[in-house]
Amino acid sequence: MAGPAIVSVQKIWDRGAHNAFTTLARFQGRWLCAFREAEAHADGEGRIRILQSPDGSAWASAALLSEKGVDLRDPKLSVTPDRTLMLLMGGTYPRERAGTRRQPRVAFSRDALIWSRPQAILAEGDWLWRVTWRGSRAYGISYRLLNARTWNIFLHESADGLDYRLVCPLKVPGKPNEATIRFRPDGSALALVRREGGDKAGWIGTSRPPYRRWTWHSAGARVGGPDFILEPGGRLLAAYRRYGTSGPVTILARMKTTGVRPLLALPSGGDCSYPGLVWHGGLLWVSYYSSHEGKSSIYLAKVKLR
Repeated sequence: MAGPAIVSVQKIWDRGAHNAFTTLARFQGRWLCAFREAEAHADGEGRIRILQSPDGSAWASAALLSEKGVDLRDPKLSVTPDRTLMLLMGGTYPRERAGTRRQPRVAFSRDALIWSRPQAILAEGDWLWRVTWRGSRAYGISYRLLNARTWNIFLHESADGLDYRLVCPLKVPGKPNEATIRFRPDGSALALVRREGGDKAGWIGTSRPPYRRWTWHSAGARVGGPDFILEPGGRLLAAYRRYGTSGPVTILARMKTTGVRPLLALPSGGDCSYPGLVWHGGLLWVSYYSSHEGKSSIYLAKVKLR
């Protein structure tokens, strides 16, 4: 059987000095893509740019979120049960303690144009990287760096995106950090976790309600900025930064509970990845950033799965 094929790839934004860390969503019949604009990958006070498009081809800026003294990073769009847009962001303080102080933020909008001011959530030191709504609850995995050797991750749930309850710590060794959680129709949960210790291979977890007991397997590969999605038939597709001898590249991979298998490399290289995934119109739509054309820019790919 033939593998996936790229239908198109389009650069949709490059006006910031450094444009990175994407998220993609459909809302009220429009496409939305959010990402960080800053002077460099890890420097300065990042702002979150939200683009909108009626068709996925013509894009325009809808909003720009900022907070004085705070580097807003890694935006993640989701839609709450009452059909409000929620934007989750990391918030670091680049001028304090060498940028190690952090606390996540959220902002809300009814139209993607006017947003509430970023509001701090959880506790200082946490980084809630992404949430997924299941019914009336949002679930997300945060990570906390206790020291240079000890990094811990925790599963949280929330009814409103503002107040969170700890479900359980997740027993993943090897400096776990960025993580995505998704749900099957039967309510079972899956998680893909990046690790920066040991063999650095990502881990894949599975659990059933109430999500306090997890089974873990190695993904068999490093996964930078991981995201994954359930196809309409129930199979899993992941996207992440692959590390290799020729340099980083953004990869689409078949994902199972026991590992990932690369299928397709998107046009990318250097400082890249952090994809957003949406299944629409029989195609997989993928937002990501890359610097393979010289400047870190935002791209949108459409992929047909055969």
